[in-house]
Amino acid sequence: MAQKPSIPKGTRDFSPQEVAKRNYIFSIIKSNFEKFGYQPIETPTFENSETLMGKYGEEGDRLIFKILNSGDYLAKVNETFLTEKNSLKLTTQISEKALRYDLTVPFARYVVQHQNEIEFPFKRYQIQPVWRADRPQKGRFREFYQCDADVVGSNSLWQEVELVQLYDSVFSTLGLEGTTIKINNRKILSGIAEVIGASDKLIDFTVALDKLDKIGEDGVKKEMLEKGISEAALEKVQPLFNFTGTISEKIEKLSALLSASEEGLKGVEELKFICDNIAALGLDKSILDLDVTLARGLNYYTGAIFEVAAPKTVAMGSIGGGGRYDDLTGIFGLKNMSGVGISFGLDRIYLVLEELNLFPETVTSTSKALFLNFGDAEALYCMKAISELRKAGVKVEMYPDNAKIGKQFQHADRRGIPYAVIVGGDEIANNQFALKDLASGEQKKVSLEELKEILN
Repeated sequence: MAQKPSIPKGTRDFSPQEVAKRNYIFSIIKSNFEKFGYQPIETPTFENSETLMGKYGEEGDRLIFKILNSGDYLAKVNETFLTEKNSLKLTTQISEKALRYDLTVPFARYVVQHQNEIEFPFKRYQIQPVWRADRPQKGRFREFYQCDADVVGSNSLWQEVELVQLYDSVFSTLGLEGTTIKINNRKILSGIAEVIGASDKLIDFTVALDKLDKIGEDGVKKEMLEKGISEAALEKVQPLFNFTGTISEKIEKLSALLSASEEGLKGVEELKFICDNIAALGLDKSILDLDVTLARGLNYYTGAIFEVAAPKTVAMGSIGGGGRYDDLTGIFGLKNMSGVGISFGLDRIYLVLEELNLFPETVTSTSKALFLNFGDAEALYCMKAISELRKAGVKVEMYPDNAKIGKQFQHADRRGIPYAVIVGGDEIANNQFALKDLASGEQKKVSLEELKEILN
């Protein structure tokens, strides 16, 4: 007996209904990207290994899917590497390409490679799949889509203001109320580490602080002490563990805390600019919040840091994030090219919309009506009408076989098709169609024009 087929762990098949719902999210994100002036680009599924390796840290390098060279990939391998089982050195000889890990590094490569063709500032968006050899778990896959929007070639903080508006516009269009757009600034985190005398432990400090909502104040302090941050330093940052109030109040507290740090005060100034202008412009359905514990992407973010939390009624991790990076293209030799960007977490947004029942009923991949097949003469009459309806943008189809009527109705029901169109001799003689609402059972005779109107 043939073995039942399967798919690799961390990947998924999507049903027609799931694809329709995903496409609904894609279309809203894409239309908002374009409304805000972002232009689409696409980069290859795989890149040269040297483009990707060493750009994501040691952990990231381990999660990159490598592609074996074509042909006899072991033919020219150094025998010593084989006998020593030196996988790191062996990999460089048998694999020259790898699946992309994210869209940011390929974008940096794109900007450097096409710098003479690009008009800066360059606003680009990209909606493509990426691959990571991660351990699969709920909400984490090895193949998933990223939806990124970035501006490169401008230091202006108005870009950050616009990105907050872009987040709000997308989530408002999706009907999501109460998403929280959290904002922080890398310079503030650096400033805090500076004033407590722990600049050399910035990463340890911020990684621990970022866990405040997960392990609590005591857990964070314990981790900081274990990393060599002193008790005296912890006393100085005590205000951070109960950092409440309005954005204005938080900014005042930060100004006082960071009065001795030039870099920290610069971060406060940048945050104030963004938050004040968002307050003046207003948001539709989202909430902006200053979160000093937010420390994502610290290895490459240099200014603003964003993270979006789903509405409080849904238990879900972040559904978006991003930030400012001052030297995106420096890894490929093009210095001083500042950028800022955000990303939307498609899979988590899908789960949130599903849980809150926010997908419109009209989001479906199915046809509006199924024309039943009573024989070749009736089928030809139906196909002429179907051609006209399709030209008018109506999704319709005909059951291909002259099967029992019960079977044809059952097919429409299983497909979730709302209407059946029945054509017999009477309908052909009177140039009409019998339209049956499969939910109510109501049936009536209509003309082609009426059919177009009802099904559109």
